[in-house]
Amino acid sequence: MEKILVVGGGAREHAICEAVCRSENVELYSIMHNLNPGIERLSIDYLLADETNVEEVVGYAVDKKIDLVIVGPEAPLEAGLVDALEKKGVKSSSPSKKAAMVETSKEWMRGLMKKYKIPGSVEYGCFSRVRDAKRFIENLGGNVAVKPVGLTGGKGVRVAGDHFRGVEGAVSYAREVIENKIGGVAKVVIEEKLEGEEFTLQAFSDGKMIIPLPAVQDHKRLLPGDRGPNTGGMGSYSCKDGLLPFMNKDDYENASVILQKIVESLRKEGCEYKGVIYGQFMLTADGPKVVEINARFGDPENMNILPLLESDYVEICHAMVEGTLSRQRIRIKNKATVCKYVVPEGYGVKSITDSRIEVDEKGIEETGAKLFYASVNKKGKTIYTTSSRSLAVVGISDDLYDAERICEQGLKHVKGEHIFIRHDIGSRELIEKRIRHMELIRKTVLGAKVDE
Repeated sequence: MEKILVVGGGAREHAICEAVCRSENVELYSIMHNLNPGIERLSIDYLLADETNVEEVVGYAVDKKIDLVIVGPEAPLEAGLVDALEKKGVKSSSPSKKAAMVETSKEWMRGLMKKYKIPGSVEYGCFSRVRDAKRFIENLGGNVAVKPVGLTGGKGVRVAGDHFRGVEGAVSYAREVIENKIGGVAKVVIEEKLEGEEFTLQAFSDGKMIIPLPAVQDHKRLLPGDRGPNTGGMGSYSCKDGLLPFMNKDDYENASVILQKIVESLRKEGCEYKGVIYGQFMLTADGPKVVEINARFGDPENMNILPLLESDYVEICHAMVEGTLSRQRIRIKNKATVCKYVVPEGYGVKSITDSRIEVDEKGIEETGAKLFYASVNKKGKTIYTTSSRSLAVVGISDDLYDAERICEQGLKHVKGEHIFIRHDIGSRELIEKRIRHMELIRKTVLGAKVDE
């Protein structure tokens, strides 16, 4: 039996664990900081620990004679977990600390794209002095995105029009990032604001090549209609053909080329990227532009993809480690998916914690939906909220809107006094709004070019 260790206790990791357990002759071990009941049930053994405690994680892997480690979240990558495991002779299908800098340092990632002239780049600047940031913001007329350099759990980015108005609003947040060291560094990244529709493209990488997966659209904003604060992601959807309703095959292929070139550039830098990589793209009138690169599966986006994976996931992980992805034939069901998160009331501002959630697992299963537990705590037989997302329900079908209906049917079997769900994700109304938005952007830019 092969021993596989999954690090992380969220819904993303629950989906990874389930995919691992579909492989034959494997035993699942896990390390998580919260007691995720889904992961607990699948695991032969587990350790409750801080996933960034490298010494403890490595010690557990060595003690249990683990054959392969899969790291779910980004923080352990930044802490150098993969490097430490490899020093002890433990394989990992996740990137090294240096390769993971494509996510953990936005400044480094942008510099890499500039150095190797990778398409999809944007106008940007990195600043440690507010006055320099202000000058750059003024040059762009305040139409910018302001980002901490380091990790903020997907909640640190603020964009003109959505989170602030004009030059002063952008400068005010840039000052806050620098003075408070948001993201762990007294430095801020200022980028031109991109107009279009965001999408996620995840891919397997063995350091030489990538195998891209179906495109997914995440929804960061807390409230229906894309209102409210940014979150770690309230839900996502994917389509049967692997594209999205507002994009075409060329858009998908151009995004895949960008990811491939990033992997090639990392190889040239002496840090082969092995593991899952994903690009958060903005589809603009000029094609896909890179919003950010992440060194892992997306959360919730992996829950749209892993349930559809028919190939042996553990075999794919070994191929990423060994540099043999070219020999893999990845099989994915041609299905549409809709994922929606159940979160504690107040999430995105101040979550209500330790509130009881009742989950009728059998009822969810009977609807045809899938359940993935996230950051909850199990005490005895009772499940309680933490400050982060609680659980996700995924609907799968040939038709996107039928997948959304199945997801909603599954969500009816989750009860709690202090929970919240963004119900419009995957709805016909919201998706048609996305299509109209992209059509308008293309027409506006085309019209401007004709006028010129």
